[in-house]
Amino acid sequence: MAARIDETPEWRALAAHAAAVKALHLRDLFAADAERGTRLTLEVDGLYVDYSKNLVTDETLALLFALAERAGVTERRDAMFAGEPINVTEDRAVLHVALRAPATERIEVDGIDVVPEVHRVLAQMADFADRVREGMWTGHTGKRVRNIVNVGIGGSDLGPAMAYEALRHFSQRDLTLRFVSNVDAADFWEAVHGLDPAETLFVVCSKTFSTLETLTNAKSARDWLLTGLGGDESAVAKHFVAVSTNTERVQEFGIDPANMFEFWDWVGGRYSFESAIGLSLMIAIGAEQFSEMLGGFHAVDEHFRNEMPERNVPLVLGLLDVWYSSFLGAQSQAILPYSHSLARFPAYLQQLEMESNGKSVTLDGEPVSWDTGAVVWGQPGTNGQHAYYQLIHQGTRLVPCDFIGFAQAAHAGGDHQDLLMANFVAQTEALAFGKTGAEVAAEGVPTSQVPHRTFAGNRPTTSILAERLTPRTLGQLVALYEHRVFTQGAIWQINSFDQWGVELGKALAKRIVLDLQSPALKSGATPALEHDSSTNALISKYRELRDLR
Repeated sequence: MAARIDETPEWRALAAHAAAVKALHLRDLFAADAERGTRLTLEVDGLYVDYSKNLVTDETLALLFALAERAGVTERRDAMFAGEPINVTEDRAVLHVALRAPATERIEVDGIDVVPEVHRVLAQMADFADRVREGMWTGHTGKRVRNIVNVGIGGSDLGPAMAYEALRHFSQRDLTLRFVSNVDAADFWEAVHGLDPAETLFVVCSKTFSTLETLTNAKSARDWLLTGLGGDESAVAKHFVAVSTNTERVQEFGIDPANMFEFWDWVGGRYSFESAIGLSLMIAIGAEQFSEMLGGFHAVDEHFRNEMPERNVPLVLGLLDVWYSSFLGAQSQAILPYSHSLARFPAYLQQLEMESNGKSVTLDGEPVSWDTGAVVWGQPGTNGQHAYYQLIHQGTRLVPCDFIGFAQAAHAGGDHQDLLMANFVAQTEALAFGKTGAEVAAEGVPTSQVPHRTFAGNRPTTSILAERLTPRTLGQLVALYEHRVFTQGAIWQINSFDQWGVELGKALAKRIVLDLQSPALKSGATPALEHDSSTNALISKYRELRDLR
């Protein structure tokens, strides 16, 4: 059993050091180091990262790098890239990096090079996407497919939906893309509202083709399609494709296995949208731009794999996350993209970070005694400035913030981009340095108002700046956060690649739905319920409100 990370000299040194840092202020750190704002910056493949406005000193960084060495982050990283089964609870490799590896690379799982299979599926996707985009794929009635509805949940929805919104500027605009994930029927109804079944293609994403929410929506889609096309069962094969590994169930549904796109058990759902899970995205933006996105992923993969620790962007940012969560008491992290196109990026990162590192036992199964998995939240600027920024500026909670911005807009017009980015820069300045009571009073503010208009500052931010949001840039950003999450998990000695909490909820839901649909309900009798008193009461109240009792 490995030594617990909190019992190491490196952890204890950071815990002692934290008290000294809490007494410092960013005003003083910048005043003492005229080059801090340029010295504490990094770059990776065109992404400029300024972490100078974080609550760290050179000593802090040295101690964090020592902690990373003690935790074996480099060794665990190398094991991941080598295809070793680092997902110990499921005995699986973790190889999302193989999904964006060039065809010339060799990455093995159990002695088998998986890269050729990855590129075989990518070629299959590209062929299909081209046929849809060019109007060569027609539906049951011979009409061209113009609507693509992605049916999935979790990683098979959040990833492609986020990426489509981010890259809509690069999409083929005579195609309509919609996404349905929630088992709430309203989600499906809105997704197909106004669509012509004869022109609609459903992409059903489910590894086992048994996920409750996805299959429920897929069956509703099947019924909707057949109702609209006269009930001919053969229509299903022309209007449904599957992203799955379960050929038998795909065939039973009515989908031609030739239109099944494979992915593998070494791909976690939240790491999967650059696999066949991204088929709807590839249809939207085309195979060439999808490939550009993969190139952005791979560039950051190589940086994380090969760059020295002090210049390694995901490693540094992951260590800062550990610093705030484990030593400075931060409970959450705000993701603030100054790009409307990245509106769904914070939600995507919620799954990536919170499902990965929301764990309370170590790799050895022992309870942790340190905080893991910060709460991730946020929305695009400048909207957030008129909502929750008040809490970040003057509240009592420490909220480290990531600001993500771009020098060039997808849609240039007037002063929009300059005004947007002026706010981006101004907010990081205000959060870092605040406004003293003396400065407020000097403006002639009434004495009674001075405390209310004083800003303490010392609120940490990281700024990530790129030239423009492109497919390549999006790949860079996602890979940056993936490896940042990896770094956190390696330090905390947890498994970032399972999600048993999600599985428990699924299992209980399947059990309860049997109670709700039991034959006893239809006969008017009240079935025996074998849950706790609260759950039994909720089920009974639900039946009452549905007039099923």
